[in-house]
Amino acid sequence: MDRARNDRPSAAEEVDPAGRHWRGWVLLFWLIAAAVMIVYKWKAIQWFALGDTDDNLRMAEVRAWLNGQGWFDLRQYKLDPPNGASIHWSRLVDLPIAGLILLVRPFAGGIVAEQAAVAIAPLLALGATLFSLTTAVRRLVAPAAFALAAAILMCAQSTLLMFMPLRIDHHGWQLALLILTVAGTADPRRARGGVVTGLSTAVSFTIGLEMLPYLAVAGAGTVLRWVADDREADRLRAYGAALAAGSAAGFLGFASYDNRQPVCDVLSPVWLSVTLAAGPLAVLLSGLRTADWRWRLGAAALAGAIIAGGFAIAWPNCLGRPEHISPELDRLWFKNIREAKPLYQHPFRVSLPVIALPLMGLVGAGLALWRARGTALFATWATPALLALFSVCMLLWQTRAGPAAQLLAVPGATALGWAILPALSRHRLMLVRVFGTVAGFLLVSGLYMHFALSLIPAKPVTKGRKAINTANARCPTLPALRPIARLPAATILTFVDFGPRLITVTHHRAIAGPYHRNQPAILDVHHAFRGSPETAHAVMQRHGATLLLLCPGMSESTIYAAENKNGFYAQMIRGQVPLWLERMPLPQNSPFRLYRRTR
Repeated sequence: MDRARNDRPSAAEEVDPAGRHWRGWVLLFWLIAAAVMIVYKWKAIQWFALGDTDDNLRMAEVRAWLNGQGWFDLRQYKLDPPNGASIHWSRLVDLPIAGLILLVRPFAGGIVAEQAAVAIAPLLALGATLFSLTTAVRRLVAPAAFALAAAILMCAQSTLLMFMPLRIDHHGWQLALLILTVAGTADPRRARGGVVTGLSTAVSFTIGLEMLPYLAVAGAGTVLRWVADDREADRLRAYGAALAAGSAAGFLGFASYDNRQPVCDVLSPVWLSVTLAAGPLAVLLSGLRTADWRWRLGAAALAGAIIAGGFAIAWPNCLGRPEHISPELDRLWFKNIREAKPLYQHPFRVSLPVIALPLMGLVGAGLALWRARGTALFATWATPALLALFSVCMLLWQTRAGPAAQLLAVPGATALGWAILPALSRHRLMLVRVFGTVAGFLLVSGLYMHFALSLIPAKPVTKGRKAINTANARCPTLPALRPIARLPAATILTFVDFGPRLITVTHHRAIAGPYHRNQPAILDVHHAFRGSPETAHAVMQRHGATLLLLCPGMSESTIYAAENKNGFYAQMIRGQVPLWLERMPLPQNSPFRLYRRTR
């Protein structure tokens, strides 16, 4: 009876056909958005312009797997040869990319197949995100509010960048799973909602731990709902069982050889032990029969203490930063990563557009909680509101939290828009109906900040910044790298951030890429460019590098030039070439300088 009643269209859906046929509308919206994005990125797709280091390495990993590298062997042997670089990912995100390549390659060849894969794979994650988001908003706000949520998502610039064609790294899928978790917490069918929340958490952990803080908040919210209302026992029980089973399956099916060690930065035995303890404890808690919420709170606190205490005793080495970055690597490398800096350390033209939507989402979530007080919807809104608040706080830690913060803000922003936009659209004055509605949407979507900043004159781009932008744009291109690719395969000393692009579009190897598990190789590159020519020579000899590739002006190179004006890189730029290096010819318009080690 309950299932039949829940499957029947609501009164709002009977009045609004769009709400009743929402899946078809979401599918149409996704197809249009995907088409627009492909058109927007068409030239970049044709030139295989994977702009991010992780996107390039993901393609290198997929190719290695398709060419015979083992399922559980995720080492990248074109970095830090001969042992290869340990990569802390899983094969899960490789599956759609590899599947698209295998699907297209027999008909169009390998080049077109890879172009199709990098164009389409991120859009699959966008589709999953759209469906999960609109499902959550229909449960939280109103059945017909899905259209407003989809429109607001299209205004979340930081989030959308994670789904653009060519953005094949795992962040898009993790965002999709994060908002699916929110949809699960909002599900009125408690057991089904618990299963969705637990499984989406487990799958996200299988991909990586980037969303761990948010998913921990969602898990805590599930427990606290049970504390407040013992009728939530079914949700808690299903959540615990799905979390444990899903994590175990994810570990067994996707953990690489390196990740089966007790490392702290992935779903290894360390974090698997946490989920395998938390899941059964959640199931045990759900079986506690007491009407007194204080007993339930005490039991939940005890379970949390057992998990935290057991973690501290069993894995004391994982109580700090999971990456285990040394102080030297943190000083020379990590602190120079822009997205790892807090939002307030960025210029206002960068920070304000990122935080505008999260603030609107926080206001909307607070309003929704206030309006739902005393009703069952209050508990439904509690976890999304807590996540919206938490995500804003995360921006004060690292700017890379921007995409998640904007995505988690959409339900609250939709609730805010659903409260004010209908009244504006029905106003008796036409000017209010038209301009008021537009202004209201600009407000709740955060677009107002973009328009406000456009009214403030920007500082002229300096000559130095133009040179950096030019180098960053030219050096990774296929035409620029084509002469390098024609040379016999070699190990090349080049910038850390350039390593993934080099190994992806040429047959060459590089010493390092920007991946924290390969600290010795990263430090070697930094020591080479910051230190003396003798240090650089020793680094090249140690790694068997026979070529040196420089792209003067790239962002990373400015750090070497600024922090040691008499270091090896600075000397090379001034034309002070040591005797053990020989300049190699390149086309006249090449942005590179290439040298061969002669001894």
